[in-house]
Amino acid sequence: MEQQTFTLTIEENIALLKIDVHGETMNTLKAEFGPELDAILDDLASQSQLTGMVVYSGKADSFIAGADIGMLDSCDTAADAQKLSQDGHKVFARLAKLPFPVIAAIHGPCLGGGLEVALACDYRVCSNDDKTSLGLPEVQLGLLPGGGGTQRLPKLVGIQKALEMMLTGKQLRPKQALKSGLVDEMVPNSVLLDVAKKYAGKAKRKPKPKLSTISKLLEGNPVGRNVLFSQVTKQTMSKTRGNYPAPNEIIACVKAGIEKNTEAAYQEEAKRFANLVKSPESAALRGLFFASNELKKESLFEGVSPQRINQVAVLGGGLMGAGIAFVSATKAKAQVRIKDISEKGVLGGLNYAYKLLDKKRKRRFITNAQLQQQMNNITGGTDFVGMQNSQIVVEAVFEDLALKQQMVADIEANCNQKTIFASNTSSLPIGQIAAKAERPEQVIGLHYFSPVEKMPLAEIIPHAGTNEQTIADTVEFARKQGKTAIVVKDGAGFYVNRILAPYMNEAAMLLLEGQSIEHLDKTLLDYGFPVGPMTLLDEVGIDVGSKIAPILEAELGERFKAPDAFAKLIDDKRLGKKNGRGFYLYGKGKKAKAKQVDEKVYSVLGVKPKTSLDTATLSKRCVYMMLNEAARCLDEGVIRSARDGDLGAIFGIGFPPFLGGPFRAMDSIGIANLVKELQAMESSYGERFKPCEALVAMADKGQSYYP
Repeated sequence: MEQQTFTLTIEENIALLKIDVHGETMNTLKAEFGPELDAILDDLASQSQLTGMVVYSGKADSFIAGADIGMLDSCDTAADAQKLSQDGHKVFARLAKLPFPVIAAIHGPCLGGGLEVALACDYRVCSNDDKTSLGLPEVQLGLLPGGGGTQRLPKLVGIQKALEMMLTGKQLRPKQALKSGLVDEMVPNSVLLDVAKKYAGKAKRKPKPKLSTISKLLEGNPVGRNVLFSQVTKQTMSKTRGNYPAPNEIIACVKAGIEKNTEAAYQEEAKRFANLVKSPESAALRGLFFASNELKKESLFEGVSPQRINQVAVLGGGLMGAGIAFVSATKAKAQVRIKDISEKGVLGGLNYAYKLLDKKRKRRFITNAQLQQQMNNITGGTDFVGMQNSQIVVEAVFEDLALKQQMVADIEANCNQKTIFASNTSSLPIGQIAAKAERPEQVIGLHYFSPVEKMPLAEIIPHAGTNEQTIADTVEFARKQGKTAIVVKDGAGFYVNRILAPYMNEAAMLLLEGQSIEHLDKTLLDYGFPVGPMTLLDEVGIDVGSKIAPILEAELGERFKAPDAFAKLIDDKRLGKKNGRGFYLYGKGKKAKAKQVDEKVYSVLGVKPKTSLDTATLSKRCVYMMLNEAARCLDEGVIRSARDGDLGAIFGIGFPPFLGGPFRAMDSIGIANLVKELQAMESSYGERFKPCEALVAMADKGQSYYP
């Protein structure tokens, strides 16, 4: 007999509806649950003695984590997706119309469809546990809440708060949920059910948002609402640049909930939800979601179990070292020792961690006690004391081969026989770093992206002699730090920097041809990158770029040659953001975020800005260089799969997520079309655009990267 998802029991005239999806660690809603829930609702409607019902989870730490995203892929047409939404509307409407109050007892994630279940209830009580979070994150998958979320949430927390939650996918902690009026009470998990039961017998009610006086004035009349919707739309377009349809559809649904009758507004939600399900943007974002989850669960080697890393040392207290120490202590929950050549460096690393934690404390994400507890996980010094038991040592010192080889020797002399040496180099081959090691099998690359605490990718780079245990341990360590970890082949630039370099070089060529800095940055921002190439070069450091370029050119050939003119920028002491002047001039202190193009750059480089090249040609010249190089990387085995290549580009350099990554983008363009366009560009601009052999072969066979 098939196990039921919903179990109904009755205690003292209070119905208790337990949700427990069999065989899953978390509850997710599936379309096939509808008939089962309908039968229970039929039963409940006939029981006149009931004074209330509590909806709760049978899982230890999960209310409902959302709807099963996989069922959307089975929707062949928009009509199928629309029916999915409408079926959800019907079930939730029946729940809302029960003749007694319904109370959601929430512990653990209450997200997406899970929050829509809770919104259909009359009252919500949540636990004060760190595991509890409430939100509608559908926008992150290119969707809108399709189970009534766009209609019920604004009526409960107000239009502004609801839009903020839905347009960002932001999840509220218990205290935030209570303050916003999303939940009625917050209690310890041990008494959650008991407190929820006390709401039985209370009157059913219409939600009324807790609004400030200003919010009431803005949301309470048509003129104020028009101003609100106009401003939100403008802000949204400035962020999405028109590349993501879901935010505008969410705004339209919320507006419909105010201006149309209930039935028409729900129809609007279902219709717009269905259109988004079938959109290429949502398909790409959902593909990214599944690929990321698949990668996190993947086991690299049969019979090799990764060890849990609890003891970590970091060499270097600079920005990278400090960031690595922070994620190791706070996310991987390890004891961390920072070693630097100076006390100032050690204190800098500790101070960096403290500032990040203090920001969380001020936002009430953590308490004073939690801040202190996490800071206690990080210590430091200028010698090797306290590092003997380190299971992994992550090196984050200058990009100098001799220095890094010395670090390997120091660790082998001062740590234990099993200590892993992981180098955070961005360009030097790991095999060279391990060349003089006594235990080269325990040397590996672990390349983070800056800032470490924000950027989600880590490249794991074994050299030819790295053993399987070291690779497995390092991948697991990066995952515990909250990173998406891809294993890449050893070689100059690895994967991410290798595909980024031709893109950046082409942007530099365009600048030297006379394209303005503003036009270059704006065009690639509009294309979907998080920052423009000139801004990115300023942020990385023009001097850093100038050091990496010769390494890539020496290893990989002429197509990686950076323009000679860029040496003039170094001579003019233009290092980028770090010294306040590069392509842009940067403010100091409170004006540090302010920047403006430094027009003197053009005279330093000996160019005059002229008529702007059309945006399509400009973006293709930069992006197609990246695509061609990504294809080469897969063909050469630098990455293991197109999936890894897509995840690496999106999480490492912000390749536009709505395009699904370089390989999905190539499939969308069509491999044969891409080859033709590259050949035409080769004729116009030079041999660097010559399509790689792998792409030409795929075009001849009519192949694609994904089925």
